[in-house]
Amino acid sequence: MTPIAPGVRAPDFALANEEGATTTLADLRGHTSVLVFYPFAFSPVCTDQLNLYDEVRDRFAALGARLHAISCDATWSQRAFREHLGVSIPQLSDFEPKGAACRAFGVYHPDGFPQRALVILDPEGIVRWSYQAPSPGDLPGANLIFDALAV
Repeated sequence: MTPIAPGVRAPDFALANEEGATTTLADLRGHTSVLVFYPFAFSPVCTDQLNLYDEVRDRFAALGARLHAISCDATWSQRAFREHLGVSIPQLSDFEPKGAACRAFGVYHPDGFPQRALVILDPEGIVRWSYQAPSPGDLPGANLIFDALAV
């Protein structure tokens, strides 16, 4: 599977956040959104990735971008993960139906989890940039996102 291509309208989705409230594509309209697809809460690379992105959240905000992390973990796992890390990045659960949003964005791994991928949406919900790491074990650095936001 390849990630969703730039220039297309993002697929609609309705995902529960770590508090159980629903977040939709319409909720993201009006600002630039960076969707951070990650394989598993509490895994080493995912921990490093969310910590890294949270450390530079002020730089993302200065560029007008808001991050949203998406995994197929249950909301309870995501809440525990977020609290354990102490990060502010909202978590969105693609748990049920498992991987539906990940599939729609072209980032669902055949083994049943999201690929490590990034998708930037403009304020109208159009995909402006997408990236998939070569393997789930590869951490995409924050500069990759900063460069994409600068275009």
